[in-house]
Amino acid sequence: MNIATTGIIMSKTIIVTGGAGFIGSNIVKRLNELGENRILIVDNLGNTDKWRNLAGLDFEDYVQKDVFLERLSGGAFGGKISAIFHMGARTSTTESDMEYLMKNNYEYTKILALWAVKEGVRFIYASSAATYGDGSTGFSDDHSLLTRLRPLNAYGYSKHLFDLWALKKGLLDKIVGLKYFNVFGPNEWHKGEMRSMVLKAYEQIKKDGEVRLFKAYHKDYGDGGQLRDFIYVRDAVEMTLYFLEHPEINGIFNIGTGKPRTWNDLANAVFTAIGKRPSIEYIDMSESIRGKYQYFTKADISKLRLSGYENETTILEEAVREYINTITCKGV
Repeated sequence: MNIATTGIIMSKTIIVTGGAGFIGSNIVKRLNELGENRILIVDNLGNTDKWRNLAGLDFEDYVQKDVFLERLSGGAFGGKISAIFHMGARTSTTESDMEYLMKNNYEYTKILALWAVKEGVRFIYASSAATYGDGSTGFSDDHSLLTRLRPLNAYGYSKHLFDLWALKKGLLDKIVGLKYFNVFGPNEWHKGEMRSMVLKAYEQIKKDGEVRLFKAYHKDYGDGGQLRDFIYVRDAVEMTLYFLEHPEINGIFNIGTGKPRTWNDLANAVFTAIGKRPSIEYIDMSESIRGKYQYFTKADISKLRLSGYENETTILEEAVREYINTITCKGV
């Protein structure tokens, strides 16, 4: 990738909201590797240790997310921005405060999108695979199917609602929405219960010598045989930056491998990376989530491929091994 030839004036600043978060900080890291450091980080660090994800990154400035919105509305950034990667959001699938999600995930994104389109700024935002609900309507990112989707949780609905709004306002031919599937990799340790199963499995093995996976409550799946589209964050970032490189491509796109694997595969890959024999305990799933549980996800990435994206994704075992090596080197 050569961001100098994208047609975007790189002498201007790139904004990364959620820039101290998981995917956001990895985007900044990759931009740095490509020679770009005119970056404004927007986030809400609060009293967390998310700041550690910024250590070693090269960027112009940091602005708290509400202050940023005030400055944006006040005209502080007119003519100074080349692109916005809007990765900031409340991403917990168990969040129940819908008013908060509407303000933070929906309304905030609307303001940024409208400003970006008005200013002619490249706008790439994070949607989510959670918008697909139980998968009964498939996992196609075809815009004509958006109205058929039924998310299973409030987080997924807040993301879906913006996708629908952008569709109705005719913005999907001017902006890019990315539906990230199960992303894992460095800089996710701060996410609490929302960290990937790779990291959770590593922690469980180190503590107890075994991994705990949910039992299956579906006749078509064995325990641990539920399927997910796991994608390494490095691959997800490459797909994301593809749309910076190609400003002529717009719309909603899935970000995944298109090759679902079981939770058992994932757990076994972690054991192999650590050098231990697999030991898996299958535990009961709470009644509260059984009706909202996805047994299968698979990103349909045919539209991404048709747009010209050719890079292959890292196979699960290789990605897990690299990630575990990263964790081990940091002494986590």
